[in-house]
Amino acid sequence: MNNKFRFHLCLVCIVVFAVAGCKVKRPGGVIPESEMENLLYDYHLAKSMGDNLPYSENYKKALYLDAVFRKHGTTQAVFDSSMVWYTRNTEVLSKVYEKVKVRLKNEQELVGDLIAKRDKKPKTTKQGDSIDVWPWQRMVRLTGEMMNNQYVFTLPTDSNYKDRDTLVWEVRYRFLEPMLADSLRTVTMAMQVIYEKDTVSHWTIVTEPGVQKIRLFADTLGQMKEIKGFIYYPLERQEKAGALLVDCFSMTRYHCTDTLAFAVRDSLNKIKALEADSLKKLSDHKADSLKKVVEKEKGKEDVQRLTPEEMNRRRTGTHREKKPEQIEVEQHIQQERMEQRKERQMNQRRRQQQRRQTR
Repeated sequence: MNNKFRFHLCLVCIVVFAVAGCKVKRPGGVIPESEMENLLYDYHLAKSMGDNLPYSENYKKALYLDAVFRKHGTTQAVFDSSMVWYTRNTEVLSKVYEKVKVRLKNEQELVGDLIAKRDKKPKTTKQGDSIDVWPWQRMVRLTGEMMNNQYVFTLPTDSNYKDRDTLVWEVRYRFLEPMLADSLRTVTMAMQVIYEKDTVSHWTIVTEPGVQKIRLFADTLGQMKEIKGFIYYPLERQEKAGALLVDCFSMTRYHCTDTLAFAVRDSLNKIKALEADSLKKLSDHKADSLKKVVEKEKGKEDVQRLTPEEMNRRRTGTHREKKPEQIEVEQHIQQERMEQRKERQMNQRRRQQQRRQTR
């Protein structure tokens, strides 16, 4: 037993020493990891604030950084030397930055919520598929009276909405008091999506408690611009038939991943292009036919204008005999051309002789 106990004890000691030897040793002058996390968090906030300053206030960047170093009781030199050690030990630095990243992301979401509340607008939706983009309260109580008989919303889109997205608006209805048997009161639920090219809408009538959904999408209408909807619970009689509790609001956005709609849209575009080409070819064919008919008619007119002698000469292939006056004129013109050619040759020879003499 003692031998086994000693063996196990030695094995545990070896493992402990091995783990201790593998652990990275941090020098004494380097800022510890926990302090470095807080310092880097404030450091990046100060850098971001300095980058958003106008040009005339660039001197404040150094003041922001000095304030961070004073807050953590260190200096720029100690910070730089510590960063040199951390950059050489990337595993330690990556762990520190993972924690800083989480803190900055949480801070960004908090600031986004505050800005949305200040501007009275919904904050930017998250990226990805199957995301609930409903930004407001998820429970409404309607009594049917004049000032409390409807709920209306307008949801603007952002860059995370893609082409051909599908939206599913889901609501649960519960009547707090049982409705009368002869009551004509109903609930109207409607939703509308405004696209670049057109608008798509759908409405439904709710007469029983339970979950109701409206699903809207479009393949060829372009990007979403705005989403609207309402729930209408009117009071059609003087007597009350019970209040309505509407809860579990959700607006789920689904990205389209199939290519069928694109193929259909491309096919439609090709069909339209072929129809346009066919119409163009048909119109060109008609124009060519009319042109040929016109030219044919002109040819007929020209043929009809010919004299009988000209028609006989064309049919037999004989040339028209020239008159003596015409022959004399042609001979005179030919003689003048020969004289002009001789004169040009003489002038050319004289110029060559003058050039030789000047040389």
